[in-house]
Amino acid sequence: MLLEPGTTCWRRETAGRAALLIDMADYFDAAMKAMRKARHTIHLLNWAFEPQTLFHPQPGCTGPEDDRIANFLKALARDNPKLDVRILCWKSALPVAATQNWFPLADRKVFAGTPVKFVLDGQLPVGACHHQKVLVIDDAIGFCGGGDIGPDRWDTPQHLDDDPRREKTRHAHGNSKDDFNSRHEVMGLVEGAPAKALGALFRDRWARATGEILPEPPATRPSWPAGVTAQFEGVEVGLSRTAGAWRGHPEVREAERLHLAAIAGATRSIYMENQYFTSPLIAAALARRLAEPDGPEVLLVGTEHSPSYFDQATMDRTRVKFIETLKRADRHGRFQAYSPVTTLGRIIIVHAKLTIIDDRLLRIGSANINNRSLGFDTECDMSFEAAGRIGTGARREIARLRTRLLAHWLGCDEAIVDAAIRKAGGLGAGVEALRNAGYARLRPILLPKVTGVAAAIAAYHLGDPFSPNDSWRPWRRKTESESAARRGRRSSADAAALS
Repeated sequence: MLLEPGTTCWRRETAGRAALLIDMADYFDAAMKAMRKARHTIHLLNWAFEPQTLFHPQPGCTGPEDDRIANFLKALARDNPKLDVRILCWKSALPVAATQNWFPLADRKVFAGTPVKFVLDGQLPVGACHHQKVLVIDDAIGFCGGGDIGPDRWDTPQHLDDDPRREKTRHAHGNSKDDFNSRHEVMGLVEGAPAKALGALFRDRWARATGEILPEPPATRPSWPAGVTAQFEGVEVGLSRTAGAWRGHPEVREAERLHLAAIAGATRSIYMENQYFTSPLIAAALARRLAEPDGPEVLLVGTEHSPSYFDQATMDRTRVKFIETLKRADRHGRFQAYSPVTTLGRIIIVHAKLTIIDDRLLRIGSANINNRSLGFDTECDMSFEAAGRIGTGARREIARLRTRLLAHWLGCDEAIVDAAIRKAGGLGAGVEALRNAGYARLRPILLPKVTGVAAAIAAYHLGDPFSPNDSWRPWRRKTESESAARRGRRSSADAAALS
């Protein structure tokens, strides 16, 4: 198995039911339904939490006040005095808070004097962030993935152009408007033992931030949210974390180890959706597999360019090096890297952090394919693994979900994608055949020249430290990058020797 407690994951549990939710319209709806049935606890971990977020936005980003998450949570806590509602968010730096409507200040004001307990967490290495995105209800139902709570997160799998529900403002005169960009997210949903493990994760984080030790809630039968189809039953679920060493708390690199083990163990395909592709460790591990005559194909999906200037100057330029490394290694024509666009050719922000290995492992979480997500920030990924004979149904569902994701990118039926992949004999060849047939919403990522200051930023991974050891010593990062690349190549070579 790829999910090994103590190495590639923290906990491995069996879920009675599990599902993948594609894009935030489905997640927000399922989360509201699940929280309505809470009996004892509602616990949220988030990088950002905007209290005015609507679960079901209407045109103009409007909606009833009780559909806003802060009002909803306060009403639940008020109507059920035994219900423990807590929110733990990163105590973000001011420039970051400014990009999310100053949510740390707004949250404190909104929840002051209410039964909802809201805490900002700054107990971590300087420069690191709490990046986990988790919702746990009664330790019985759990959500984990890449989606935070904010109006700009909401979108549907159609990623419609000019969707009035993503419209921020409409001026009094004329037809000008300002819309949120289309955005792609994924969230995992589990019941039973894996949800209880997510509850333990929350309590550990809460204790670290506040010193308060929370008890486990009473055992409660899971209440699966209505309208959500459980795609998996009896599936193995692993939780893999990242945390930088700090004040006696040990370093945790389970997310990194799972990436390396999964890449090394892939036999046919590696499919990744991610906000950032900058890690020299992962680039080297993928390149080593691409260089093999019979290795797996690799297909990456990321945003054409980051929406923020800072990320364009740092992560986007370093991504060029990442992709160039894979292109050089691709001696057998098994690598593709795409960026998605809407029907009218507008950017879709890929904020998902998802990996599918063959039809064996489906991984959803908060960790990006960058340095800080593998050794500096706090992260939590949740993986579904199809293991042994009982995993036949799970393997079939993992393959179907990969087809569904590609179909949602290309804007066609799943049957069309499935037929194209089968006829072409692979994911990349199938996607290219469909693009040539006119399904052109996936475009090859263009690689601008990286020179001058941009080259220095990429070489020293500015904004993307490997660990607390180099977070304020960027001159160390070039050496750290070279060391990481050697580790990545070695991990794949060691796995090949054992196979």
